[in-house]
Amino acid sequence: MNYLHLFRYKNLLLLALMQFLFRFGFLKSQNCWLALTDFEFVLLVLSTVLIAAGGYVINAIFDVDSDFENQKKVIIGNSISEKLAYNIYFGTTVTGVAIGFYLSNVIQKPSFAVLFILMATLLYFYSTSLQQLPLIGNLVVAFLVSFSILIIGIFDLYPATYDGNQPQMRILFSILLDYAVMAFIISIIREIVKDLEDYKGDFSQGLLTLPIVFGIKRTAIVVAFAALLPVFLLIKYLNDNLMENSLYWASIYILITIIAPLLYVFVRLLSAKIKSDFSHISNLLKLILFFGIVSIVVLNQNILHHG
Repeated sequence: MNYLHLFRYKNLLLLALMQFLFRFGFLKSQNCWLALTDFEFVLLVLSTVLIAAGGYVINAIFDVDSDFENQKKVIIGNSISEKLAYNIYFGTTVTGVAIGFYLSNVIQKPSFAVLFILMATLLYFYSTSLQQLPLIGNLVVAFLVSFSILIIGIFDLYPATYDGNQPQMRILFSILLDYAVMAFIISIIREIVKDLEDYKGDFSQGLLTLPIVFGIKRTAIVVAFAALLPVFLLIKYLNDNLMENSLYWASIYILITIIAPLLYVFVRLLSAKIKSDFSHISNLLKLILFFGIVSIVVLNQNILHHG
């Protein structure tokens, strides 16, 4: 269990589930040519999960003091030695990047291997320096979450695109892009809420997160109104794309599981003051992200069974 907690296995399972749902719950039913075989796609998921796992390990190594201050479970130095943690980090990261190199050659795009190196590098610098800077660290994490969606299009759609299927592939990639943008927005909101939750420990370690720079109350208010941005974007998306095409079940699902909870997040952030308040909101945002991912399956089924 200590190893599972070190890897933050729940987040890794969510990452893998997200990629599998987009591939097998959406793209596979669109009657389009995909560049990767099912086994190769599993390798793509494994690669991103291993690189993410390495990121969590290196983050745990550098966050021992702040995690202790924030009353989080500290594994490094207790259940697992720092030396072993570094070995695990190198093992998972190198393996993930190596699989990325293999897949890049499989699709005959060897230069794409740099994407896996970029992910691993960003995760390392996030833990060592970027998370100490206001907003920069939040942007990096949100980008990596959204990129884990886009990488499906890069490896599965782009190499299989030719003149004859270009219009269809453009539509499919644009849908992935829409989800990536929404994942980015919700993730960055959640990352800032987590900074609000960890204010005490981050302050004691001399970090410069947004709550430390601008204050808890001011940051909470700004993030509350930021939570309205995906609400407005989703309402416009529903009106322009789903309702216009009579996709009512998908519209209802998004209203109940994403838009309504985001409005609740807005209200709660305006009154949130203590650590438990922000912890509750952070967990809710993770749940919203999960329901957002599942919506691709709901949308796909609504399209297949139109009405």
